[in-house]
Amino acid sequence: MSDQEAPRYGIDSYLDWVEKEGLPVTEDYGVDLFNVPVQDWARHDCKGAAVHLKGRCDFSNMLLFEIGPGASTAPMKHLYEDVYYVLDGRGSTQVELPNGEKRTFEWGPRSLFAVPLNTRHRHFNGSGQDRALIVSTTGLPLVMNTFHNEAFIFDNDFDFEERSGKEKYFSGEGDLITVKPGNHMWETNFVPDLASIELHSWGDRGAGGTNVMFVLADSSMHAHISEMPVGTYKKGHRHGPGFHVMCVTGHGYSLLWFEGDEDFLRIDWKHGVVFPPADRQFHQHFNTSQNPARYLATGVGGLRYPLTKDKRRSLIGLKPGEKGAVSTSIKEGGDQLEYEDQDPRIHKIWLEEMNKNNVDPKMDKFDIA
Repeated sequence: MSDQEAPRYGIDSYLDWVEKEGLPVTEDYGVDLFNVPVQDWARHDCKGAAVHLKGRCDFSNMLLFEIGPGASTAPMKHLYEDVYYVLDGRGSTQVELPNGEKRTFEWGPRSLFAVPLNTRHRHFNGSGQDRALIVSTTGLPLVMNTFHNEAFIFDNDFDFEERSGKEKYFSGEGDLITVKPGNHMWETNFVPDLASIELHSWGDRGAGGTNVMFVLADSSMHAHISEMPVGTYKKGHRHGPGFHVMCVTGHGYSLLWFEGDEDFLRIDWKHGVVFPPADRQFHQHFNTSQNPARYLATGVGGLRYPLTKDKRRSLIGLKPGEKGAVSTSIKEGGDQLEYEDQDPRIHKIWLEEMNKNNVDPKMDKFDIA
C-alpha cells in the first residue's frame, strides 16, 4: 500500500476547473449579482466570478463577466451552452459563424441573448467610462463533469452549422411559435429588452399573469419571462431543480418551502437578485411594486429539448394533450397549489406588504383562503 498512488474517486471536474481558473465563488439561496466579488479572469481577459445558487442541481451554474470601460473579452468558443443576461452597461457582441460570416448585435440593460454552440464570439463594452456587467446561465457543470477534458471543451473545432439560425435572429427579431397558453415560444438569438417584449396570457398560473418561453440559438437551455400585474401574486408551485429566477422589472418577494415545513424561506428581490427554487420546493412570487413585475427564469432543459423526464413532465406533460405539471393542480396530480388551498398566512403576509408599499390589492376576485 505504501507505493500505491492515492485512489482517484469522487472527483468534481467542474469545481476543480473553477479553482484552477482562480474564480471567486459566491454561494447562497439568494444573490444580488451587483454585489458579487469579482477578480481578474485570464481566460476571458476581464473580471469574473462563479455564482452557485444552493439548490441549483448538478447541471447548471452562473458565470459573471465584468468588462471594464472601453474593454472587450478575449475571443472564445466552447462546447457548453449558455444564456446571457445584461445587468448593466451597453455594448455589443460579435459572433463568427461556421461559414466565416460575422454577426454583431448591440445590447443594453435587460438584454437577453445566446451564442450558437461552439461559435467564436467576443463581447465589447461600448462605454469608455462605465463597466458592463453580464451574467450567463450555463450547462458547463454537466459538460465538464461528463468529458473532464478542458481542451475538448474549449479547443474543439466542430461546427454546429444548424445552430446559427436565421440572420434576423441576431437583430432582435424572431418567430412566434404558438403552442398553448404558458408554452408559446419566441425563437431568436437576441432579445434587446426583456422589459418591453410582448408577453401572452397564462391563465393557469393565476391573477392575470402573462409569459413567453424562449428558444435561443436552438439550444438545450431554458429561458422564460413572466409578468405579474400590479397588486397581484402568482399561484405556488414546485418542480425539479436547476432554474435560476431573476427579477427584471418591479420588486417583490418570493416564499419558498418544502411540504411539511412550518415556516417559509423569504427572498426579497429587485433587479439583479437571483434565487433558485430547490428540487420539489414549493415557491410563490409576489409583486409589491406599483408597476408590473417581470422575472426571468433560466436553466438547462427547455421546451424544445427538455433533456430530462422531469423537465418534460413539468413544462410540457408526459402524454399528448396534457398540461405541464407546473400548471396543473396538485389535486389533479400536478405541482400547482391553487389559491383556495394555500396556507392562510400567505395572503395575510402579502396584504401587509401591500399596505407598506401603498399598493392597492387586486386579488378580491380570487377565492383566497
